[in-house]
Amino acid sequence: MTEQLEYDLVVVGSGTGMLAALAAARDGLSVLVVEKSEFFGGSTALSGGGFWIPGNPLLSDAGVVDSPERIREYLTNVTGGETGEDRWGTFIEHGPAAVEVLRRSTPLRFQFMSDYADYFPELPGGSAAGRAMEPAPFNVKLLGEDRALLRPPAMAAPFPMPVSGRSYKWLNLVARTPRGPITAARLLGLGVGGMAIGREYVAGGGALAAGLFAGLRRANIPVWFESPLVELVVDGGRVTGIVVERGGRKVTVKAARGVVLSAGGFDRNAEWREKYQSPQVDGSWAFGNPANTGEAIALAESVGADLAFMDEAWWFPAVPSPGPMPATLLAERSLPGQIIVNQHGVRFMNEAVNYMTAGQALIKQQLPVWMVFSQTFRNRYLFGGGLFPRQAFPQAWYDAGVVHKAASLAELAATVGLPQLEATVARFDLLAAAGRDDDFGRGDSAYDRYYGDPTIHPNPCLGPIGSKAPFYAVKVVPGDLGTCGGIRADSYARALRADGSVIEGLYATGNSAGNAFGRVYPGPGATIGQGLTYGYIAARHAAGKLA
Repeated sequence: MTEQLEYDLVVVGSGTGMLAALAAARDGLSVLVVEKSEFFGGSTALSGGGFWIPGNPLLSDAGVVDSPERIREYLTNVTGGETGEDRWGTFIEHGPAAVEVLRRSTPLRFQFMSDYADYFPELPGGSAAGRAMEPAPFNVKLLGEDRALLRPPAMAAPFPMPVSGRSYKWLNLVARTPRGPITAARLLGLGVGGMAIGREYVAGGGALAAGLFAGLRRANIPVWFESPLVELVVDGGRVTGIVVERGGRKVTVKAARGVVLSAGGFDRNAEWREKYQSPQVDGSWAFGNPANTGEAIALAESVGADLAFMDEAWWFPAVPSPGPMPATLLAERSLPGQIIVNQHGVRFMNEAVNYMTAGQALIKQQLPVWMVFSQTFRNRYLFGGGLFPRQAFPQAWYDAGVVHKAASLAELAATVGLPQLEATVARFDLLAAAGRDDDFGRGDSAYDRYYGDPTIHPNPCLGPIGSKAPFYAVKVVPGDLGTCGGIRADSYARALRADGSVIEGLYATGNSAGNAFGRVYPGPGATIGQGLTYGYIAARHAAGKLA
């Protein structure tokens, strides 16, 4: 059978771009998805899977009360003019419809991430109650043979536990509150029990990607794997198709209505990271798709597209531990009994702020910086996304200089080279005893407190380093969930030239596009939220459904 080489819409990338394909198919367009790697899911499959799309029907079903006016007020305040309503206004307008397509076109179910606050909830329009949803654990055995095509996690979990964003909070407190072990037992029951009856439950981004791919199969949308994009075909200033490498040869595919670039950012492009971001940034600190090297962005630029926010990423503090991926630092930074200090041994930030803001603070320092705590902290909490309370740090971490251990703060300061550490700890312990961080306001925000320790009063984010030896210093670097600079796009996800004119037939979504929110991360899952929403918008615009 001769393979079809002409479609209405071609989507490059199989992360959130899969929703663009589903939306286009619902409007009657013929669609092709091309994927560079042998797996579907991209960085979406490696993410937490939550999505921040305020005002969507799933939130309404969960009893969340909101209004477009408050959402608009929040985004106006949080973006601070870096991008305007002419860019993100359609996100508010069409986000709910994008979620409706997600719900109707996939077998996924969803759950509200209750109390997971916006990342700046104290700003006018912000929400401390939360505006994020996530997929419920999904049985990937429903994919049949396609199960093997889902991008695997970087590290296999020690136990079959489908950990969602909602449950992750309580797992970190497994040694502190009964809800921790109860949550762990429930997830183990779902994971192990599911295997006993022939099911395999995954959560987070793996669930979201699997559900989207199941939707593609159900809609009979073809996906070409191992088909990297090598050229955009332009005719009369309009993008009319693509050229991909497939099976050892170049194949041209016509796209009558347009091409959607949703192929991720340039996480693993060392040259670009140094050029646009910082010589200090190491691509091995990224948590995103190993295949993200920025070709789609480069090809768009070659046909005239302007670029935006190339110096930014969805920063995420990390421990540069040996292995395929660094260790994450999320809840750890909100918990009592630890601080992050610079190379002088001085605090320079509210450790508990959202991860993008934290990463922006880290990258301004001479790296590395250090998280410092005592054995008390190590006995109480999970660490790095995988070490249980009281579990020793791996010897490989010590051998790599990632962690240092000492019998006293003075010894730790001398070993690591942190001359003002003792004075900094004394100051922090004084503030912790008062329950008020006068220096950086840790624990003031509802977001800070979400991952705090509810057994600690009056501030769940503050507790003294204390005197329980040994003491530890762990190296901290600005990892990231993916770059968020890319093709400059308008409110309909159309690629723009430097003069503001539209490149007809070319759309950019997800991390291939410059962040619709500028240099900020408005709430948990905003990267996936805008990827889904602008994918929907691009498809509807290509179908002639949006003016």
